[in-house]
Order: sequence, then structure tokens, then C-alpha cells
Amino acid sequence: MAKGIIMADIAGQSLDGSDIELLSNPEIGGIILFARNVKSPAQVRTLTDSIRQINPQLLIGVDQEGGRVARFKEGFSSLPAMGKLGQLYDKSPKDALSLAYDCGYLMACEVLAVGVDFSFAPVLDIDGKSLVIGDRAFHANPDAIITLSRQFMDGMKNAGMATTGKHFPGHGSIAPDSHIADAIDERSFDEIMDYDTQTFIKTLDKLDALMPAHVVFSQVDDKPAGFSKIWIQDIVRNQLGFDGVIFSDDLCMQAAHIVGGIDARVVAAIEAGCDMALVCNHRQNALLAIETAKKLKDTPQHRLIKMAGNIPTWQGSLEATCHQFPLWQAAKHRIQAAFFQENHETLAKDPTVYSVC
Repeated sequence: MAKGIIMADIAGQSLDGSDIELLSNPEIGGIILFARNVKSPAQVRTLTDSIRQINPQLLIGVDQEGGRVARFKEGFSSLPAMGKLGQLYDKSPKDALSLAYDCGYLMACEVLAVGVDFSFAPVLDIDGKSLVIGDRAFHANPDAIITLSRQFMDGMKNAGMATTGKHFPGHGSIAPDSHIADAIDERSFDEIMDYDTQTFIKTLDKLDALMPAHVVFSQVDDKPAGFSKIWIQDIVRNQLGFDGVIFSDDLCMQAAHIVGGIDARVVAAIEAGCDMALVCNHRQNALLAIETAKKLKDTPQHRLIKMAGNIPTWQGSLEATCHQFPLWQAAKHRIQAAFFQENHETLAKDPTVYSVC
């Protein structure tokens, strides 16, 4: 039995009986939250506290990148898309680097305050051809991504949150969205490593975890990177010497179908070297993943333990709780002034202009 290797999700804003039953399975090691799980900061903290009452060791994660990928919105601070930092970097590098730190710090403060261990961030892909990456990336230039993301990760770490770089070895140079289509990159190994993967290699000392892409790099392996022993064991573990956590990307994504059903995907991800397999937005698949995990050999958990966040004591509101982080208020004000002042003034005149900050 492989305990703690599945990260799944729950249905709503509080736990129901089926959620409690799911969380009670020892094969479940983590829960990822989505927008449907969120009403307010206080409600999220109540939810995460109730999750930990069932299993205090569960890791709780979220995608809170900023821009269009932000699960926590109502009652939380707005964060710009990381591409906005890249645009500023081209004009004023010093300001962009300072604000990159602030964005990492602010995001981590508020995510930790509501009882969530980590956000799957930062995105280290380049802003290239990808239909799903775009301004989720810091920049089109790998050197700019490296410089900005290191600052962003310093902010996360100083707030008490572990970092996760995605989507290794790089999703930005391939157009199809792997959520809904197969993604195949036909470039040579050297071209990939010398360009896209530099953003990972040169930030490896800041990374606590990696998430491989559901992209087939056909000149290297016929499997997506997250199912590839070549990428995970030979390259990440042996060649690059990375000993952090490796999370699979969501195994319910379309591009993961190449290895078979959800049971085959779990086996392939874990046997390739992933520490935890994500099975999202499909309860039946999550239950099948649990049954599959029962047939696998137990795996070491020492890496996953390091992903636990520095969760502060809840003080009754997000604001009061975040005041336990000494730089929270200043970071919030600087980001607001830099990226959202005009937007909020326009929004007051025309609420249809900015549906997402």
C-alpha cells in the first residue's frame, strides 16, 4: 500500500460525508482547493481546519498564481499576472524585482493565513507559443524569468511557504493546451535544455518541488514528462541532482490519456518517480486512484513533509491574521499602487471592464 501519494479535491465549501470518507483513506496525502471551495477567507480557514481535524498530516494546496489563475478572489488581495512583472522589468528592472518579491510574499501570507500549505507557484515556463501559459509566465526571455522568479520565491520563502516550479522542462514552446489536447514538442534534447529548461536549472536552489509538464518531448521519450523515467529519474534526480518533491500535473487532463486510464496514469506517474499524483475534479477517478495506490509499494514521505507551510494562528479575519506577517501591509499597498490603482478607478465607473484582477 502506497500511503499519502494521492492529491484529490472536495466538492464544496464545507465537508460532506463523502468528503470525510475520501479524506479518511490513508492513500490520500493532499487536497487541492478550487474556486468552488471558496466563499470568504474565514470560510476557507474553517474548511482547512476541518480537513486537518480528519488528518493533520494532509498537505493542502491551491493554484494562486495571480492574474487569471487565482482560486482565492473574494476577500483576498488581487495579484497581477506574472507577465505584468515582466513588462515592468523591461522598463524598470529595479521596481519589477522589488514588486516580484512583494507578490511572492503577499500571495504566501494570504494563502498560509487561511490554512493552505502552498500554492503551486511559480510558473517557470517561457511566454512563447503556448495557448495555456501566456502571461502566466514572467517573460519570454529565460534570463528575465530567472531573475524575477528568484525574487518571487524569496518572498514566498520568507513568508513561510515552499516553492513549486512548473511545468518542467518547459511548456511555453508548444502551442496546444495539455488540459484539453495532446501536446508534442519535437525539438532536440539540447535545444530544450539550452533554452526552456534553463529557467528551472538556474532556480533549482530556490525550488522545493517541481511539477512536470504533460508534454511529450518526442526526441527524448515517447511519454509525457510526468510519466517519464528519463526526465524524472535520469535528468531531474541524477543529472540535475534535485531531491525535492515532484508532483504530477493533474492526471485527469486530456494529454495524460496517452498512458491509459486513471489507474494506469497513477502507476506510471509514481513509478516514473513522482512523489504525489494529482487527480482533480473527478471523484470516481479519485476513488479509483485510491484503489490503485493500495496495490503499489509504499514510498518514502520525507520529501513531502517539507511542503508543510508555516500556518499562523487564525485571528478572526484575514487582515488580523496577516498582520502577523511584518511586511504584509506594505507589500499589499505597493502592489495595489503599481498594478491596480487605475483599474479600480475604472471599475467604479464601469463594472464590466475588469471581471478579473
